[in-house]
Amino acid sequence: MTTLTDRPNTAVLVIDMQNGVVAAAHRRDDVVQNINTVIGKARAADVPVLWVQHSDTDLPRGSEPWAYVPELVRAEDEHLVHKKYPDSFEDTDLESALAERRVGRLLITGASTDVCIRATLHGAVVRGYDTTLVADAHTTEDLTKYGAPPADQVIAHTNLYWTWHTAPGRENGTVETADIAF
Repeated sequence: MTTLTDRPNTAVLVIDMQNGVVAAAHRRDDVVQNINTVIGKARAADVPVLWVQHSDTDLPRGSEPWAYVPELVRAEDEHLVHKKYPDSFEDTDLESALAERRVGRLLITGASTDVCIRATLHGAVVRGYDTTLVADAHTTEDLTKYGAPPADQVIAHTNLYWTWHTAPGRENGTVETADIAF
């Protein structure tokens, strides 16, 4: 029911699952396994998987912290989006890559829940996409020293508010990895 015309397809986004981003992430290995499951289901159904990779002074392009975790492997024909801002749409080619594939519905996975995942969720919905957060396939690190709630609470809260997030003409929500069917 996306508000984007002639966009019947679905795509999976894998956001910032990079060594330097998830080294200390909450339930890192479980999230990686769930993302691999989502990717496997998408590939089996010929659903596009697009990868988003952040770079900045702490994640310089080509560095080990910038690289995707070794357990997640991008296929050569899967699009890679390079970004410098939390919202995966901001100043990237993501929108054109999705338009080319006639995508109007996104399944979001990756890191970090409290920054790039949230920014991309909101960026997608304001651009007209139906946006589903894979509830057990995103993570963040413990930022309590900065006044944030513990990581498990950040994840739970994000799942809660995205379950009920609405916008005119769009369908949003959450889904567990086990319940994904394309």
